[in-house]
Amino acid sequence: MPTNQDVAEKLNLVFQLMQLAGENRFKAIAFDKASQTIAGLSEDINTFIENENLTDIKGIGKSIAQDIYDYAKTGEMPVLEDFKKKVPVGLIKWLDISGLGPKNILKIHQQFRITEIDELKELIDNGKLAELPGLGGKSAEKIAKSIEWMEKFDERCRLDQATVIAESIFESLKDLEGVQQIEVAGSLRRAKETIGDIDILIAAGEEYIPELFEVFTNHERVTEILGKGDTKSSVRTQEGRQVDLRIVKPENFAAALMYFTGSKEHNVVMRSRARERGMSLNEYGLYKLKDDGETNWDAPQPFKDESDIYKHLDLNWVPPELREDRGEFEIYENQEELPLVQESHIRGVIHAHSTWSDGKFSIKEMAEACIERGYEYLGISDHSKTAAYAGGLSVDEIKQQWEEIDQLNEVYKSEGKNFVILKGIESDILADGNLDYEEDVLAGFDFVIASVHQTLDMPRDKMMERMRNAIKNPYTRILGHPTGRLLLKRNGSDLDLNELVALAVEHNTAIEINASPWRLDLDWSYGNKAKEVGLMTSINPDAHSIDGIDVIKYGVRIARKGKYEKERVLNTKSAEEVMEFFRAR
Repeated sequence: MPTNQDVAEKLNLVFQLMQLAGENRFKAIAFDKASQTIAGLSEDINTFIENENLTDIKGIGKSIAQDIYDYAKTGEMPVLEDFKKKVPVGLIKWLDISGLGPKNILKIHQQFRITEIDELKELIDNGKLAELPGLGGKSAEKIAKSIEWMEKFDERCRLDQATVIAESIFESLKDLEGVQQIEVAGSLRRAKETIGDIDILIAAGEEYIPELFEVFTNHERVTEILGKGDTKSSVRTQEGRQVDLRIVKPENFAAALMYFTGSKEHNVVMRSRARERGMSLNEYGLYKLKDDGETNWDAPQPFKDESDIYKHLDLNWVPPELREDRGEFEIYENQEELPLVQESHIRGVIHAHSTWSDGKFSIKEMAEACIERGYEYLGISDHSKTAAYAGGLSVDEIKQQWEEIDQLNEVYKSEGKNFVILKGIESDILADGNLDYEEDVLAGFDFVIASVHQTLDMPRDKMMERMRNAIKNPYTRILGHPTGRLLLKRNGSDLDLNELVALAVEHNTAIEINASPWRLDLDWSYGNKAKEVGLMTSINPDAHSIDGIDVIKYGVRIARKGKYEKERVLNTKSAEEVMEFFRAR
C-alpha cells in the first residue's frame, strides 16, 4: 500500500516533468497542489483509496484521483510513465539553473540529446550552446555562472541562514530617505524551513528608487548584480543566495506584500474569492470587475493594509506563516484570530546539553545564560550511555550530575532567584524501542526526552514499532526530533507521523519541535493533525552551547506555522506547571 509521501512524491514528479514538457501551466499546478495537499494530509491516503472517495479531498479532481487509484492498484502512475517517455527525469535538476527555463531546457535536450549538467557545461565550453537560436553568448555565459553557483551552494538554504542575510540587508535599507514601509516577503516571511530566493519589498516614491537600488546593490554581502530595472533589482550574495528587492508605490504596498508573500496556493484562493465577490485581486490592489469580467482599473477598492484586503474578501487577517492553503481559510472565516504561540510566551528552556556530554558549556554557564535571557528554568538533558560518541552518561555520572544540579538550585533559591534547573536526559531509543537505562534510574529524572540517533534507516514497519514502544514507555515525557532529519543534508526516518502524533496524545506525551535550524522537527505540515487531536509540543533548542539557546525563535516560527496555540506549548508554562505535566503520566 502506498504512503501519503509516496503518492505526494509521484504527483510532484509529474508536475516537474509537465513543466519541462511545456504542458498547460494550470494543469501542471494542479498536480503540484495535489502533491502538497496529500503530503500534509492528516488521514491515511489508503482510506480514501479503499472507499474511492479521493475527490472528497480539497484539490483532488477526478483525473488526478484516477491517477492515484491506478498507482495504488498497479504500482505505476500512467500519467507519470507517459511524461517519462516525453522528458528524461535527469532534466529536472536543470530547472534550478537560472537563465534557462522549461522551454529552453527541452529545446537543448531535443537538439543535442543530452540529459546531464556536465554535458550542458561541455556545450557551453565548446561554444555550441551560444549558437542555438534564441540563446546566444550572453545567455550561455549566464547559464554557466548559474551552474557554477549551483555546484558551490545548495539551491536552498536553511531558515536561519536566510534570516541572517535578510536582516542584514533589511537593516541597511529601512532608515533610508524615502522608505515609507519595508518588509521581508516570500517564503521567509511564511517561515518555510528552507528558503530559495529572498524577497524584500519597499514602499517609496519614484524619485527615491535609484538611490535605494544603489545602496542595495552595493551592500557588503553582494558579489554579483543579476539585474537592475525600474522597480526590481536582483543580486547574488557571498553566501550564494539570490535577493530580490522590489520597490512599489505606497498605495500598492499592502497588495504587493500579500502577493509576494504567497504562497501561490493561498493567492489562488484569494483571487478566486475576489472574483466571487465581483472583484479582481492582483499585486497592485483590489479592483471591481467590469460586466465582461475584466478588471476595472478605474474602480480600486480602498485599503490601507493587508487586513483591509482580507476584510473585503470576508476574512480576518491571516498570519503569514499560515498562508499555505492548509485550512487557514476555514479558520479565519469564522474567528478573528488563532492565539498562536509567540516568542515572548516562552518561559523556559527544555532540551539542552552541557559539558557532561557533548555540550560546550557547564550546567552553571548554561543556567546563567538562561537567567540573562529572562527564562525561569533550564531542563538539562545530556546524552544517555548508548550515545558513547557524544559522551553519554554512565549511571555514576548521572548521580554526580544530579548532585551538581541540587547544589546549583540551592544557590539560586538562597539568592532569591526565580529559576530552577530540571534533571533530564536525552535517552537514546534503542533498536527495539526501549529506553537506555533501567527503570530505577529513569524514575529519578524529572523528565526523559526519548530520541533516535542511530539506525535511522530501518524499514518503516520496524521503525514504527520502535517509536510506538518509546511513546508507550511510561518514562517518556517528550519524543525528541522524531524523524531525525537534517535539512538539506539527509532525509529523516520513514514514519507515519500522523499515527505517532495521535499515539503521543493517547499516552499524554509531548512531541518536541526541535528548534535547531538543521532539524525543525516535528515538521509544521503535521500541524493540522496535531491541532485535531490536541498534541502538546515543546519548542526545544537542543542547545549544545549558549548561542544554541537562541534558536528557539526559529522553533516558534515553525510552531506558529503548525497552528500551535500557546496552551499547547509546554515551555510557555511555569516550572511548576511543567513539572505537573512531567508527573502526570
